[in-house]
Amino acid sequence: MGGKTALVLGAGGARGFAHLGILQVLRDEKIDFDYVVGCSAGAIFGAVWAAGLDLYRVERLLTYPGFTKKLFDLSVSRDGLVKGDKILEVMRLLLKDAVFSELPIPLAVIATDIENGEIVVFREGSVAHAVRASISIPGFFKPYRYQGRLLVDGAVINRLPLDIAQAMGAEKILAVDVKKGLSGKLTSVVDILQQSIEILEEEVFRSRSLDADFLLQPEVAHIGSLQFDRAPEAIEIGRQTAMAKSSEIRRFFA
Repeated sequence: MGGKTALVLGAGGARGFAHLGILQVLRDEKIDFDYVVGCSAGAIFGAVWAAGLDLYRVERLLTYPGFTKKLFDLSVSRDGLVKGDKILEVMRLLLKDAVFSELPIPLAVIATDIENGEIVVFREGSVAHAVRASISIPGFFKPYRYQGRLLVDGAVINRLPLDIAQAMGAEKILAVDVKKGLSGKLTSVVDILQQSIEILEEEVFRSRSLDADFLLQPEVAHIGSLQFDRAPEAIEIGRQTAMAKSSEIRRFFA
């Protein structure tokens, strides 16, 4: 196999569970990558992949009845509906409090500094804390204060950070975008805010997605970004998407 390869997993809220189904197929097909880059939901599953965790065990945990509801610790704060402490705790347990240098596969996690508009790339320190920062969907999760910065979802600047993978040294990139299409189901202020952000993100995505050598876009637009109870459905769609392209992916990356 010529050249370094990278797996880039994009943002998508609940649609991001499709990443897990795709990763299961890649692991089953013994397709490996030299680097992993994750943004928001992609940061969660990128960390899981980079740590070498049992992906089916992770699925059983995340789809256990009522589990996702317990993750969302509601806040009375005006800066976000969910504190995010429970998700941080789960990630710390899953990853055994790993720091980036301990991961078997080099990982980059992307967040946005909401105070100065800069993209922040985490490649050292606590993986769980970096993931917590990356998943801070504006208006839903509280922004996360970490390493002297106030951080929100990396997708605010770049939902599919291919340029970070290239900067790490990747010459071939498999990218997974789970935000293809708008859900159209706007039943709350949070839904409207989230869809507004996604429309803006789409403009950035169009200008940058051409850099992917192989782009997977599972059809999960009908799943709302905050419909975390539909995780099993999203995972299965991800699996089917990867299985349909597995021979092509294997030829290109294996």
